[in-house]
Amino acid sequence: MTSETTDPAQERLRRWRLVLGGDAADGTGCTLSGQDAAMDGALTALYGRKDSKSQGGRERSAGLGASAPSVARWLGDIRTYFPSSVVQVMQRDAIDRLGLATLLLEPEMLEAVEADVHLVGTLLSLNKAMPETTKETARAVVRKVVEDLEKRLATRTRATLTGALDRSARINRPRHHDIDWNRTIAANLKHYLPAYRTIVPERLIGFGRAAQSTKKEVILCIDQSGSMAASVVYASVFGAVLASMRTISTRLVVFDTAVVDLTDQLDDPVDVLFGTQLGGGTDINRALAYCQSQITRPAETVVVLISDLYEGGIRNEMLKRVSAMKASGVQFVTLLALSDEGAPAYDREHAAALAALGTPAFACTPDLFPEVMAAAIEKRPLPIPDAA
Repeated sequence: MTSETTDPAQERLRRWRLVLGGDAADGTGCTLSGQDAAMDGALTALYGRKDSKSQGGRERSAGLGASAPSVARWLGDIRTYFPSSVVQVMQRDAIDRLGLATLLLEPEMLEAVEADVHLVGTLLSLNKAMPETTKETARAVVRKVVEDLEKRLATRTRATLTGALDRSARINRPRHHDIDWNRTIAANLKHYLPAYRTIVPERLIGFGRAAQSTKKEVILCIDQSGSMAASVVYASVFGAVLASMRTISTRLVVFDTAVVDLTDQLDDPVDVLFGTQLGGGTDINRALAYCQSQITRPAETVVVLISDLYEGGIRNEMLKRVSAMKASGVQFVTLLALSDEGAPAYDREHAAALAALGTPAFACTPDLFPEVMAAAIEKRPLPIPDAA
């Protein structure tokens, strides 16, 4: 925001006026003009109160009108006056407060919005109701968000997991031509003998022949209930990144009360996302039964369940499946969310039951996810955030 006055006292009043909305009771006595008045109009259209009246009797109204052109103009205004991060918040609030979701079914509306993960979630929830004239525009919006996420996340994910795979593949009794001499020397420096000017290699580290083949299998099992929209978007992007790594075999499974295997679409996360159906019930037990049936090498498999754990299926069977997978050697990870939205709502009883099985459930940001996967691959403690 740019100030139209340089007086500190007036600047404070101006800011309070923009926050309070200009009712007679706001106490500022400040009048806005120019760009400030336009900004105030954009805020009032969204956050004004339809039902309340000021002490002076003037009703403040909220609303953008029922037509797409008026909404499109408003979207243009907020992109002019506010930074992108604020625009995205205001768009989400407009969808929630003013029921604008149906207007997103119009191509001209989609071209006007600021695309982000939350908008993608909204579009996916409207997918079945979307007319054919809108679907191509919607896919273009989703693809832009997905490509931006891949640019942000792919390089670090591949680098982190490649390192973890290399470390997990090393062998300590290698044949001579499999010895990794650099790491062997570094690991045995404490055994240097000055008199002989040599190192006694008490521990040999090898590259491991598994480096040339698939070493790990990862199953992403994603709850596609409506509350998990952001997690579905991020998990689909990560699934595509993992699938692009030759040394990881990746399977992606989404579920509500039914289970759908989207592994054959992992080369394009946009196809994955449009293959989901946000909303509906939840049957974690059925999803885990399917994942369990796909495991062929338990000791080399990581199963990642991404769910808020509000189970609609058979709770005891779900816990038995987790216990059985862990007993067979599977590394089992439970994420309550995979997003930047902070602590999610979740079923605390089920989370406590999983923790008792040695599988603590926690929310994970996209930036932390590569570290979580690296720890699971190396079979070391997971980097659980303190807040969990």
